[in-house]
Amino acid sequence: MSQLSYIWPLSGGLLIGLSAALYLLLDGRVAGISGLVASAFGWTGAGVSPLGIGFMGGIIGGAGVAFAYIRHAELTISSSPLLLIAGGLLVGFGTRLGSGCTSGHGVCGLARLSPRSIVATGTFMAVAALTVFVTRHLIGGVA
Repeated sequence: MSQLSYIWPLSGGLLIGLSAALYLLLDGRVAGISGLVASAFGWTGAGVSPLGIGFMGGIIGGAGVAFAYIRHAELTISSSPLLLIAGGLLVGFGTRLGSGCTSGHGVCGLARLSPRSIVATGTFMAVAALTVFVTRHLIGGVA
């Protein structure tokens, strides 16, 4: 394992934790990507949120800066685009149904020892492990 292989994920994790802590300290709200994206598009019923738009701009801009100045992403798509779109829509539906996504429940909720987030994150992890097992070992996906 090269030195870079753990520095980037560690740096990303620290930045995610720092941004979640600052959002809670400065705005009093729990950060969750799905909720902020929904507020950016006005899907929460409270209209379009400038905070959500700024957060989305920061995510997209940060990814652009990292791509341009730090490292070009090595992206390989091995599934059909329709399957990816269907999966993305299911994830979006699940985050709205579960009142949050992995960032909200997994990062912020677990840090606050929220019972709802502990159950949600356990469910995410169990379903993810089951999905990998079924697709790789039972229906003959990528080994």
